[in-house]
Amino acid sequence: MANSASAKKYIRSSEKRQELNDNYRRKYREAIKKIAELLQEGKKKEALEYYPTAQKAIDKAVKRGVIKKNTGARKKSNLVKKLK
Repeated sequence: MANSASAKKYIRSSEKRQELNDNYRRKYREAIKKIAELLQEGKKKEALEYYPTAQKAIDKAVKRGVIKKNTGARKKSNLVKKLK
């Protein structure tokens, strides 16, 4: 258990940060899964329309440092390959 006030604050802030990071991680993963589901159902047009949303979610995760830059680029590249 933290003793000093600053250590307690650090714990609080790191919990908030972790929650935000989890949200960004969940959003980009759900976006990728949704496109995969749409493609599985044969709804390519809807998947193409949803791609910008998925791209935005991945870019936000990269910007926040949740995933690395190259990982984000690879995920977007793989989505584009699947959509072709």
